[in-house]
Amino acid sequence: MNSTALSAQSALDSLDIGELSRRDGEKWAYAGADVLASWVADMDFPTAPAISEAVARRAAGDLGYPTWFDESEGGPLGEVFAERTRRRYGHLPDPTHVRLFTDINQAMLAVLQLATAPGDAVLVHTPACPPFVEVIERIGRRPLTVPIEDDGTGWGFDPDRMERAVAEAGPGRCRALFLVNPHNPTGRVLRRDELEALAELALRHDLLVVSDEVHADLTHAPHRHIPFASLGPEVAARTVTLTSGSKAFNLAGIRCAVAHVGPKAVREAVDARRGLLFGQVSVLAVEALKAAWTSGDSWLEEVMALLDRNRHRVAERLPAGVSYRIPEAGFLAWLDCRRLDVGDDPMAFFRDEAKVLLFSGPSFGAAGNGFVRLNFGTSLKVLDETLDRMHTAVRRLSK
Repeated sequence: MNSTALSAQSALDSLDIGELSRRDGEKWAYAGADVLASWVADMDFPTAPAISEAVARRAAGDLGYPTWFDESEGGPLGEVFAERTRRRYGHLPDPTHVRLFTDINQAMLAVLQLATAPGDAVLVHTPACPPFVEVIERIGRRPLTVPIEDDGTGWGFDPDRMERAVAEAGPGRCRALFLVNPHNPTGRVLRRDELEALAELALRHDLLVVSDEVHADLTHAPHRHIPFASLGPEVAARTVTLTSGSKAFNLAGIRCAVAHVGPKAVREAVDARRGLLFGQVSVLAVEALKAAWTSGDSWLEEVMALLDRNRHRVAERLPAGVSYRIPEAGFLAWLDCRRLDVGDDPMAFFRDEAKVLLFSGPSFGAAGNGFVRLNFGTSLKVLDETLDRMHTAVRRLSK
């Protein structure tokens, strides 16, 4: 990256540890004194000005019931989501199929609870972000976990393993596939042939597909995100696409997510229980997400340049005994620490010995044993200090 580009990004890249440690959000407040927070999937960058300005305008105006409050569809966000998907990914979803939820976990829970029955199995890749398997289990469904593995060239998604998992579940017992693409925590972006293999699996076994695509806007070139619902009308008719601004625009606290519900029966089931059961998103949340998706691209481009630099910085500066595949999307590094011999959960070692709080690998399932997840969505100064502390701890370990 040239000096001109870095200069243009100086406002985003000037964060220091003192400033961050005074924040009261979960990421830094939970870490504790003198501990660098690199765990939860919130970036440290300040909010895009377009978002802050839009929320301030609405807060200074009408905060009464919005015109879309009693609509079952996504109101103004339906059109904004559809247009953004068309512009960025060449796929035009039907805006009238959009439904709003407070977050992706709530949307996932609602859809699976309404579209499957207790005891049904749900296919999910592991390592899996902790809330997902928990949601499946808490509603009385059975997670069919299929591990993705490093085949020597990258993280591999093997459709044959998924086919075997469906067969082992028994005839008609597996009713849904929960897909995370781009994948968290590995950062893999599935190719078209991989997505088509999953679509064929879903069609062959009549599976509902719930596709979490929240990291899509953070896909690094030359990789390209392909919406699962774009694979054809038959696929779209059985796909529920979930997304929000929580990752690309750091809006997890805004509490607003979009579900594009392709299956008519699922839409009708959601509509019959909306409002009183699932609640409503706030007018400020809608304004924030609208602003992100219509006016936030210049901010996002600056962030992507920093993330591209940082993902390579991690690869260059990892301590001996720690390895990772450079992610194809996002701001999360899935670090393999098994050669360090510090147990199944290296998070405790780095927290205690390096004063760096990473996300526990085993919380992503057994496939995460020996791993931690590092968040590099921060300034270079903070990232370098994080890596320096990890180096120091590992050097002491080898003495």
